Amino acid sequence: MNRPLSAVAGGVAGTAVLSLLMILTEVQTRSQIGTFDVIARFVGLPGKVFVGFALFVVAGVLAWPLLFVALEQSMGGDRDPATRGVFLGLVLWVVFVITGRGDLELPLLVVFGALSLIAHIAYGFTLGVVYANLRGTTA
Repeated sequence: MNRPLSAVAGGVAGTAVLSLLMILTEVQTRSQIGTFDVIARFVGLPGKVFVGFALFVVAGVLAWPLLFVALEQSMGGDRDPATRGVFLGLVLWVVFVITGRGDLELPLLVVFGALSLIAHIAYGFTLGVVYANLRGTTA
């Protein structure tokens, strides 16, 4: 399978994993984060939760995987794609934590940071593993 399609397939799987883990984050924080509302607010459309959800899916399935393909070789060509995917997930997590934390206070901010970190690492890992398997580049 070609590189972009393999990455998009990885993005679908990664977004599914990320979604499940972000739902866990919402449950653990008693829905005080509102992930999709945060995304909608970030693009200037507060209260448009469906827009936030749509952007979440489009970014997770298309934008980030295609960025992964574009930057893959500059992330260390000798590294496993799963490792490169985790690196991408960490970069995405930093941006998400900075833009998505809102007015959370310290105890809840720690839970949010930890669970969203795990979710983004899982997204990147899943993206990289599926991409590598479909490309036939696994070790």
